[in-house]
Amino acid sequence: MKIAVVGTGYVGLVAGTCFAESGNDVTCVDVDQAKIELLRAGKVPIYEPGLEELIKRNVEEERLKFTTNLGEAVKRSLICFICVGTPPKADGAPDLKYVLGAAADIAKAMDGYRIVVMKSTVPVGTADKIRGVMKAATDHEFDVVSNPEFLKEGAAVEDFLKPDRVVIGAGDVRCAAIMKELYSPFVRTGNPILTMDNRSAELTKYAANALLAARISFMNEVANLAELVGADVNDVRQGVGSDARIGHSFLFPGVGYGGSCFPKDVDALGHTAKEHGYDFKILTATNAVNREQKRILFKKAHDYFKGDLKGRKIAVWGLAFKPRTDDMREAPSIDTVSALLEHGARVRAFDPIARDTARKIFGDRIEYAKKQYDALEGAEALLIITEWNEFRRPDFERMKALMARPVIFDGRNLYDPKRTAALGFEYSGIGVRGPSPSETAGK
Repeated sequence: MKIAVVGTGYVGLVAGTCFAESGNDVTCVDVDQAKIELLRAGKVPIYEPGLEELIKRNVEEERLKFTTNLGEAVKRSLICFICVGTPPKADGAPDLKYVLGAAADIAKAMDGYRIVVMKSTVPVGTADKIRGVMKAATDHEFDVVSNPEFLKEGAAVEDFLKPDRVVIGAGDVRCAAIMKELYSPFVRTGNPILTMDNRSAELTKYAANALLAARISFMNEVANLAELVGADVNDVRQGVGSDARIGHSFLFPGVGYGGSCFPKDVDALGHTAKEHGYDFKILTATNAVNREQKRILFKKAHDYFKGDLKGRKIAVWGLAFKPRTDDMREAPSIDTVSALLEHGARVRAFDPIARDTARKIFGDRIEYAKKQYDALEGAEALLIITEWNEFRRPDFERMKALMARPVIFDGRNLYDPKRTAALGFEYSGIGVRGPSPSETAGK
């Protein structure tokens, strides 16, 4: 099939590349000429494992093209995906100006029937708005499809090529059949292609992300309670997750969720509820818990040093909001590091990928270690924020030799509290039972 993808951000680039990988003729469109030139050269402006190799291969095979000419891309394509940004407004509602602008531009360029697919995450009712904008700009026939993405950063290529499910919101049988054919190579193992109306498809994406965010916040609350009552959240997690009705996914406590999806989507769903006069109480609580949880490592360090952080060297491992990405949007590290700086601490941080991204946020207010262990030299405490694999099996003896004080605040429960204590470390995780640094401070 011939496909146009409007927007070469995270979603558009992954979608366009994966459609090309399955044999389609794909043209990706963006208004940023410099970005298009970069992509034509086979270079990727985002970090996503496996994506750069796929782009290079499909560009060489001439199945994947990049252009700033939207009209040309629309004229040569039957299916036009809208993958532009929907940044949140101050009240949490998604700003749809880029979506509706793209829809209008597609309509003006059409020379016949087109399927316009909304891939960006948008609130319920957006497909209707797109129809209205397009009807005002063209007399040609078209269908609007809601096709939300369910991509995890760091595993997006795998998620797209082997989806758990594909959701297609379409009111026309012919249109739905074309979309099923397009996605059929990705579901050969039998995972479902679910067809429904536009509004149900739009709500499905928000409901899925909000539910996952709620699970994270719930387990963080359980972990915080576990510390107070002397329980171990790892045992609790195993006991709860073994219930087939619940399962083990998203039951790992930590320092809160971040990224471009969960915070934005929870806010957007709450805004939609308010527009319709509904008080979505669970979403309010989910957000409130997450805001507090992002500061939990700072609070642990603050309590350990009895409020005196001024001039102390603090090491940080992990800045990205999750492993296998350089994305720091809404990352817990921002809240943690900012609070440390506000209290006069000197921060030296290491992240395998996100160092350049971090510089745009913190500038020269922190030091950036080039290697993992470099961050530890002279540090009075280590805060682990992102669970990169290379942090899971460190050389503890080397760590202890480098640090001025062997104290670890582990925001991802990477280590066994008993083992770290036996190695001479003061260790505090999230909801795990073991010697607490605040209990052993000064010993």
